[in-house]
Amino acid sequence: MVEAEQPEYFLLRPEIETAYGYSHAVKIGNDIKISGAVSMDDEGNPIALGDLAQQIKNCYMDLEKILTHFGCTFDDVVVENIFTTDMPTFLEHSVYRNEIYTKQFPTGSWLGVKELALP
Repeated sequence: MVEAEQPEYFLLRPEIETAYGYSHAVKIGNDIKISGAVSMDDEGNPIALGDLAQQIKNCYMDLEKILTHFGCTFDDVVVENIFTTDMPTFLEHSVYRNEIYTKQFPTGSWLGVKELALP
């Protein structure tokens, strides 16, 4: 009989995640699933409204906190899916990812969507 791996849950902003009903990240075995990143403060308020470049940086700062919690870095990321409501502006600022991924880029998809959970 194979013993099931016990998931390890991580809440970046416990009050907000509890209110919305999700965990920011879950580690099962060697896999870490991250729900995503939104440019927000610790009270859940969107920050850097109208400044997508800063929003991108804020998101990667949150992702780094999660990776660090699990003893990982961006070098360990193998899949990254990006959802944006403004693909042309995202493409203008996507070069910032060169500062994040210094060895190789992960696979993934970039998707333009009508709206996200938070504006």
